[in-house]
Amino acid sequence: MTGIDALDILIYGFNYLILIFVFLVMISYIVLAIISGFSLKSYLRENRFVNYNALLALENAPWVSLIAPAYNESRTIKENVRSLLAINYNNFDVIVVNDGSKDDSIPVLIESFELVEAPLEYKPRLKTKDVKAIYVSSNPAFSKLVVVDKENGGKADALNTGINISNNPYLVCIDVDCIMDKDVLLKLAKPYLEQSEKRTIATGGVVRIANSCIIKSGKLVEVRAPENFLARIQVIEYLRAFILGRMAWSKLDGLLIISGAFGMFDREIAIKCGGYDTRTVGEDMELIVRMRRYMIENKEPYTVQYIPDPLCWTEAPETYKILRKQRSRWMRGTIETLYTHRKMLFNPKYKTLGLLSYPYWMLFEYYAPIIEFTGLIITIILAVFGIISWKFFFLFLLLVYAFAVMFSMIALYSEEATFQRYETLKDLRKLSIIALLEPVIFHPFTVYAAIMGNWEKLRGNKGWGDMTRTGFDKKP
Repeated sequence: MTGIDALDILIYGFNYLILIFVFLVMISYIVLAIISGFSLKSYLRENRFVNYNALLALENAPWVSLIAPAYNESRTIKENVRSLLAINYNNFDVIVVNDGSKDDSIPVLIESFELVEAPLEYKPRLKTKDVKAIYVSSNPAFSKLVVVDKENGGKADALNTGINISNNPYLVCIDVDCIMDKDVLLKLAKPYLEQSEKRTIATGGVVRIANSCIIKSGKLVEVRAPENFLARIQVIEYLRAFILGRMAWSKLDGLLIISGAFGMFDREIAIKCGGYDTRTVGEDMELIVRMRRYMIENKEPYTVQYIPDPLCWTEAPETYKILRKQRSRWMRGTIETLYTHRKMLFNPKYKTLGLLSYPYWMLFEYYAPIIEFTGLIITIILAVFGIISWKFFFLFLLLVYAFAVMFSMIALYSEEATFQRYETLKDLRKLSIIALLEPVIFHPFTVYAAIMGNWEKLRGNKGWGDMTRTGFDKKP
């Protein structure tokens, strides 16, 4: 066999390997979309006419602590805390943990909610950075609010501080930049009321993009598609992830992540597992995996449930610089979680998690960007030497582009066929156009951000990165 023959074999082998990988991605996405479709239909049939307000009259409604870590959030913190206090529920309190902010977050909170320092004794069950002060409101209207000022230790450390402060059996860990639907706790608490043989250890819900939405006094008044181009693309991305992805994994009992922006947990199990891991920037995913491992290894029947209702709205990054930091951090968190729990890979002891969820995340969430980037480099090299099949190349690109657009349109259709939060034709037109542009403009950027996340991990970067907020009080 000559050198030319060997090169031809390598080129054909490379082409077919890429094709096989792409078809695996497409097939997995289609299967997840089908499962999600049936699950959404079932959920709506069972819950569309539920009177959630009836839960308010129940004396045994779960007692919940909302824990919101805050770092340099002074632009949005007033509206966000108002949103949390306005939630339609009786048995809850709000614990805002200021994680050593360098801005005026604490003065803003003190002035806005008439806070005074409280002589409360802090007895940590989870090790955290030192607490400097604990505040409560002198105004009875804000009696549910507790503000903790502590030394900077990162988001996981702040959440663990909130867990220590809380006395309630259930925790809702959220990002302070989120706006909550008024019925959020009613819908999250329902699975805990219905649990029987299996213990519900966590519930999560859909997170949506709040940029350009109308928000008054901490409440979402009107939903609008973002005016900012980058934020609008993230609407489509979030719809795909939450409606067509996590709904399916929940049905398969293989959900590995509940968004750090929005999740409800069993406090007892979270503490037994050691709380949030302060060594990772992917604390949300890592805790869920660790809680699930704990229940399996101790042979305790359990369930993790997912609520497809759009209950939480967050401000998405509007610049490539901030978004790149966020996505690189997500990749580092994924790497850390997969490495920490590598024992699960193809381990039948962990059932769906070990045999399906973990391999899927490793191949399609961790390796996929690396494979795409490597394929691009090899394609460029082949093009430079003039040994690329341009017919194959463009047909391949057309296939990938058409599938990506189709999948985004399915996600948008699923949203409009179920919850219909984008009501105007103008918004739907904007989102449809974005679905056509996203594979060309946004996807390459996410691959770049993932590669940077790998590079940062290799260099030992453990930083969180500043997430600058525009603020919900900005005119859309």
